Amino acid sequence: MPITDLFLLLLANLGWGFNFIAGKYGTLHFQPLLFTSLRFFILLLLMLPWLKPAPGYMKPLLKVSFVMGVCHFSMIFMGLNSAGNIASVAIATQLYVPFSAVMAAVFLKEKISPLRILAIVVAFAGIMVIGFDPVVFNHLDALMWITGAALMLAIATILMRQCPGLGVFRLQAWIAVTAAPSLLLLSLIFEDGQMEILRSSHLLDFWSPAYSAIGASVIGHGIVYYLLGRHPVSVVTPLMLLSPIFATLAGVFFFGDVLGIKMIVGGILTLLGILLVTLNPSAARQHRRLFGKSKH
Repeated sequence: MPITDLFLLLLANLGWGFNFIAGKYGTLHFQPLLFTSLRFFILLLLMLPWLKPAPGYMKPLLKVSFVMGVCHFSMIFMGLNSAGNIASVAIATQLYVPFSAVMAAVFLKEKISPLRILAIVVAFAGIMVIGFDPVVFNHLDALMWITGAALMLAIATILMRQCPGLGVFRLQAWIAVTAAPSLLLLSLIFEDGQMEILRSSHLLDFWSPAYSAIGASVIGHGIVYYLLGRHPVSVVTPLMLLSPIFATLAGVFFFGDVLGIKMIVGGILTLLGILLVTLNPSAARQHRRLFGKSKH
């Protein structure tokens, strides 16, 4: 892989890793559902040129958009809001990889090798070890939200089989147009004081939803989509496991997170298990479908 592509890969990992920091700041200031809605309104403005119909695929596309935009992202930021540290959240989000493998085996009848079964067991065992870390144990609701978010992403990945090749930006556009108003409605139902928060916010306070939309969705996904068109999926996807590591280090730096032995051991087990699953050819094909190959 050329040095320029390695630099882009590093940039994508940094973009996704720092998204956890932006999300934590944003949910503490705006509330989780309001923050997520703002994020998608900003993303929608950026993705309007790609908001085009997908004839023959609209029904599954809207299903994917709802599951990923409304369910997955709301759970991610609910978990971040209540989490005691960034590391547990960043690592647990990667569970979508073994979840996808299990769901593909159950619903799509894909073969699953003994090595992949062992890797999945190791990944979930790592999460169990993380759960016994004192900081995480006191915020188990956050770990449950993030595990649910990973499951939602896995479901969305399976649903994407019904609408292949749409392109990452058109997918982002439809996710945004579905999620932004839906999450605003959920915020109005389950949260309060939205107008007061918005009126009292300074322009700089909107850096966090703006970063989450631009840094993670536009730049992060855009770079990975570009690299998947130039290099084998089996080369690109394992290197994306740097993002939870960067997020963990950023949590220590910005929030003073303390990494206990259970967090470190559990994190290593989880990422090792996920790496072994990701290296499997069928897992690589799933990741390619997630980003698509169309230039539309």
